[in-house]
Amino acid sequence: MDFATIHGNDAIMEAAASAKGDLKVLAVTALTSLDRGDLDDLGFQCDVQALVLSRAKRALQIGCDGIVSSGLEASLLRRELDHKLLVITPGIRPVDNREEGDQKRVVSVEMAFQNGADYIVVGRPIRDASDRKAMAEKIQGQILAQFSVS
Repeated sequence: MDFATIHGNDAIMEAAASAKGDLKVLAVTALTSLDRGDLDDLGFQCDVQALVLSRAKRALQIGCDGIVSSGLEASLLRRELDHKLLVITPGIRPVDNREEGDQKRVVSVEMAFQNGADYIVVGRPIRDASDRKAMAEKIQGQILAQFSVS
């Protein structure tokens, strides 16, 4: 499956959705590097969950195929929108090992899928590992464990 990620207003989402062809268009809701304080600094007068839900609803109405959202909001999106949109979750981290200045709204592999993510995006935990292959295999094992039938 091929994805194109967009971050912008309704006009940008409309343009991408109308020209997507075989691509799946994913609208970014709120960056995982932003928290409540950052939203205040940007002038948003709502909490993170309200912003994510509002942007997801607009993306669905406009014709986007999915959204990019922290796993912290994935369960809210599933409750409110069921499976009408793909949920792609970045900010996958060992939650107790968050680096200073790193992503602020993070979840583990397990939590992302338990909360309703369809796909995850894993960057720094693999890129920064001393053994990248071993870390990638570990994460693949965690993904498989989420879908194993006992």
